[in-house]
Amino acid sequence: MHAVRQHPPGGVSGLVYEEIETPQPGPGEAIVRVHAAAITRGELDWTSDRLPATPSFELSGVVAAVAPDVGDVAVGDPVYALTGFDREGAAAEYAVVPSRFLAPKPGTIGHVESAAVPLAALTTWQGLFDHGGLTEGERVLVQGAAGGVGHFAVQLARSRGAYVIGTASPENQQTVRELSADEVVDHAAPLEGVVDLVFDTVGGEPLQRASSFLRPGGRLVSVAEEPPAEPGITAVYFVVEPSRAQLVEVAKLVDSGELRPTIDAVFPLAEARKAFERTMGDRRPGKIVLRVVDE
Repeated sequence: MHAVRQHPPGGVSGLVYEEIETPQPGPGEAIVRVHAAAITRGELDWTSDRLPATPSFELSGVVAAVAPDVGDVAVGDPVYALTGFDREGAAAEYAVVPSRFLAPKPGTIGHVESAAVPLAALTTWQGLFDHGGLTEGERVLVQGAAGGVGHFAVQLARSRGAYVIGTASPENQQTVRELSADEVVDHAAPLEGVVDLVFDTVGGEPLQRASSFLRPGGRLVSVAEEPPAEPGITAVYFVVEPSRAQLVEVAKLVDSGELRPTIDAVFPLAEARKAFERTMGDRRPGKIVLRVVDE
C-alpha cells in the first residue's frame, strides 16, 4: 500500500510518500480502508522519538478486515475515529485501528468532512463537558473560536444551551458569528468576571489573562498549555483521548445539523508534505484533510 512516512530527522522535510507492506489486524483490531485523514498543526513533533512513523490520527473510511475476536464492527462498515497517539497513524491507504475506537461515521456528510471531526470534536466534548462541567444556561468563553477546535466548541456549547462568547481576530469574527455565537469579541476585549467557564485553545497571553474573565468559583480548561493556578479557580489542562461513545453522540449532532465541520483545504495523500507546510503558516479556520480515495 501507499503511505506517508516521516523519516529521521523528522519535521516536514522527513515526509516521504512511499510503498510499504499492508498491515494485518492483531487482537481487538480492525483494518480500515482509509478514504480521508485529517492532520493537526504540530503533530509531526508527537512521533519524533519513534521514527519512521505514519502521521495523522483521525480518519474516515470503510472497515476492510477484522481480527477473529472482533464483533463490534464488520467488514463494509463506514466508520470514523480518533486513534491512539502512540500508534501508527492514518496517512495511508490502510490503517490498523483498535475496533473499540471506531464509530459509525455521520451519514449526512462524506469521508473528507467526517475525517475533520474526531480530534477537534472529542477535544471539545471532553474539555467542555468532562473537564469543564458546562451546563445549560451557563456562560462560556471560547478563546480561539475560529480555530479547528474552537469552532466545534462554539457549536457544542450552543447545543448544550450555554451562552457562548467567542474570541477571534477581526478577519475571523464573521466566521464565528455564522457559527451562532451569542457574542464575538477581540482577544483583548475586557471581560472581567462575566463567565462561568473559559475554554482556551490558544495559550500564551490570552490564557494568562483568562482567570480574570471568570466569576468566583469558575473553571478554566486549556488544551494549549498548562493554565496558571489561581485561588478559587479550577484550572485544568488535558490531552484528548479516543472515545467511540462520544463520537456516536457527535455523529448525531452532525446528522441533525447542529454541528458542522469546517474544511480549510484538501490535499491528495501524495501531497502530504504540502498539506503539513500549510499547517505551519498563519492559523486559518477549519481543518486540513488528506484525501486518500476520490468520492
